[in-house]
Parts: sequence; C-alpha cells; structure tokens
Amino acid sequence: MAFRLKRKLRQWLYLTHRWIGIVTCLFFAMWFISGVVMMYVAFPGLSDKERLAALPELAWEKVRLSPDDAMKVAGSTRYPRELRLTMLADEPVYRLSDWGGKRQTISAVDSRSIADISERQALAVAAHHPASKSPRLEEMIDRDQWSVVARYDPLRPFYLIDLGDDASTKLYVSSRSGEVALDTNRRERIWNWLGSIPHWIYPTILRKDGALWRQVILWSSGICLVVGITGIWIGILRMRLKRRYANGNITPYRGWMAWHHVTGLIAGIFILTWMFSGWLSVNPGQYFSDRNTTREMLQRYMGHDAPTIAAKLPAAQSGVVEARFVWIDGTPLTITKSRNGMQTVLDAATGAAAVLPQDRLRTAAAKLLPNAQITAQIELKTYDSYWYAHHRERELPVLRAIFNDDAQTWIHISPITGDIVGQADASRRSYRWLFNALHSLDFQLLLKYRPVWDIVVILLSILGTVVSISGVVIGWRYLRR
Repeated sequence: MAFRLKRKLRQWLYLTHRWIGIVTCLFFAMWFISGVVMMYVAFPGLSDKERLAALPELAWEKVRLSPDDAMKVAGSTRYPRELRLTMLADEPVYRLSDWGGKRQTISAVDSRSIADISERQALAVAAHHPASKSPRLEEMIDRDQWSVVARYDPLRPFYLIDLGDDASTKLYVSSRSGEVALDTNRRERIWNWLGSIPHWIYPTILRKDGALWRQVILWSSGICLVVGITGIWIGILRMRLKRRYANGNITPYRGWMAWHHVTGLIAGIFILTWMFSGWLSVNPGQYFSDRNTTREMLQRYMGHDAPTIAAKLPAAQSGVVEARFVWIDGTPLTITKSRNGMQTVLDAATGAAAVLPQDRLRTAAAKLLPNAQITAQIELKTYDSYWYAHHRERELPVLRAIFNDDAQTWIHISPITGDIVGQADASRRSYRWLFNALHSLDFQLLLKYRPVWDIVVILLSILGTVVSISGVVIGWRYLRR
C-alpha cells in the first residue's frame, strides 16, 4: 500500500512539473534574459540630477510673493508637506504639496494660481533642457507605456515634447503645473522592451490597473515557484552520484533532457530563490511594513504645523535653481539647490548660512517616535549592507538613528539638510535580505569589486536560460506528440 502511494505521488510530481513547466519555461526564459538587460538599462524615470539640470536659474528679482503669502493664496490650513520655489520657464513659482497629495502651483510674481499650462509654455519649459535643440510638440497624452504608474496621476495629462536631439529625447511636461515629470530617450525605449517590460510583465493595458497587475505577478511567480520546487525534487531523485548510470553519467537522460537535468541541478537553488524573491516583490499579504515615514512622524520632526515660515522674501542666492522651505525641530530653514546638486542650508528669516549640529538633529529625531528612545546614532561615511547605492544614488555621509521601539526602527537623516532620507524597521531589513539580496544579489562583497557582481549574475542567468530553453524544447516535443 505504501509503495503504491509513493509511486502515485511520484507520478503526480512528474506530471505537475512537466505540464506546468511547458507553459512556465517561457516565463523563466523571458525573466532571465530580460534580467540581464535590466542590469544596464533602467526603466525610464526622472532622477533628481536630471530634474535639476532642466531647470533655469532662479530669477530672484522677479519674486514678489513671500512663502507665507503663497500658502495663504493656496488656502493652506497647516504647513504643507512640501513648499518649493522654482522656475516655470521664465516665471518663478511656488510649488506646494499638501499631506493629502494635492499639488498647487502659485505664481511668485502676481500670486495667481496656475492650473493650466499652454503648449507655448510647455515648449518654453522644454527649451531649458540641456539636450534641447529644436523642441516640438509630438502629442498630448494621458498615459502611455512609460508614464503608466499612479505616481504621475496628479500631473496628467502631459505634453509629449520631442527635443530634436540625436538621442531622440522626449519630455513629459505636465499640462497642470508645467513640471517635467519624465524623460525618455531612444536607447531606453528600445531596450526596455527587452528588459523591464517583459521582466515586470508591464504592458500598459495591464499595469494601469495596479491591483490586477499585482495579482498577475503573485500568481505567475507563485506557479513558477511550484515548478522550481518540483524540478529540484525530481532532479535529486534522478541523480546518481555513487551508483552511476551507463558511461558513468549522473543523469539517465540524453540531449536536451540531460542539459535540463544537469543545469537544473547546478542552478536550481538560484532559480528557486529568484522565483521566491520575485514573488515577494509585490509584498504578498502586506506582510512587510511600509518604508515611508508617516505624516505624524514628519510633523513631530518639523516641530511646526501652522502655514507660516518667514515674513520676508527669500534672500537671493546666485546659481540656485530651486529653494525649499522647511521646518526642523521648530527652526525655519531655506535649503537651496544648484544645478550640480549642491545644497546649502540658510536661516529662512535672515538668509544667513545655517549649520545643523548633530545634537540638534538628534533632538529632532527623538521626536519621531515619542514612545521610544534613540539607543545609538551612527554617522555612516561608507556604504554598508543596509545603506548602499545600487542602480540609484544615495547620500553619504548619513546619520543613522537607532530606536528601541518594538519594530526596531532605524531612521536615516542627511547631516547637511536634516532631511529624512530613509526608514527601515526589522521587517524592512528582513525584506532587504529576502528580496533585494536574493533577487539582485546586491551583497556588498560583490558590489565592492565590480565587475565581479556582473560576472556572477550573468553566469547564473546563462545557466537559468539554458534550463529554461531546454525546458521549452522538451515541452514543445511533448506537445507535438
């Protein structure tokens, strides 16, 4: 009886792997090949460096409206989440974002509310981009493949402007605010059809429905996970290390079946961890905590809630393309940015240079979690396993405040501007290992000695591709029969 049951279970094991594998091996092959492309070409976005490069220098002499007056015009009842002074083509404007996500643009010249940008204004904005040669309006769009995600919703629809440069750069200029939301070039657009789009299963028609897309990722990666587990199980059952098969082989198979078996044994554990971490990428069941800092935490950190910051106009600063007005621990500050990304902290009331000593930042940070204490504050001057740059820039040095709350929260703070630049509790740190480390292999030892990381990932991807392609061939032969 036990023998018959064992035989039946093994039969179902083989059938499950064979028939689900016939379909999923195409997904496996797609993911491995597209993953290599993604190592070198990211999905189009707008980095802070790119955003600043496209901004003209602030025309301080045109500013007639103070930050306080801008908040009054916007109808702010509390201090906004973000308050910036920047340029809209040749006009200085205040850009405000409230705690509910609402955005407003107020002219710093005549205090009018700006909610509708003309084609002429959009082209004037595009003309300031460093790649701009002969900008022209290509079309008006609401959503496309590159602007599909929800974070662009407050800025839609867009003027899609071709800059006329050799790289075929296109800008997405918001018709509501005049902000450059996104830029793409020919290289990104072409390679992403072989990279991020197939890897993330990211066609516009699916991705525009976030909930549906998430379910597709969960189920497709979950089913592939079953194939990976059954494949390793079968591979071990059919492998012989001591009592070898004919000609001393460890596998009973030949041809494509042998390739599938042997490479699956070698790369099986990596394939399995990649599938598992891919399944975790959408945080199933919301098991892992949110990495964003809550509104209540930020307001305690600011130490100020009323929509006021200074009674006078901001002091003029040469070479500045943007000024932010913030509160830190009850102190009003102006943080200016130049086109090269350099930031300067000023006293908001006087315009004099300001310094943020670490003890002041520690006092402000302690208010983030009023029911916990800071047990350690570390200044990181080099990257470590939890604060590192991989496919994105991260500030150094940075302060890490470690709390003794139940979640074991770490807060990362810029020692220059006082901005909270990252948050991670024990749950997020676990996610860093279960997702980032397993999926991207972003271990510091590998990243430190690149191109070691590139070589390891590419070699493993080749093995995974061989397993996948051989599975596709085997499956096709079964279907033909």
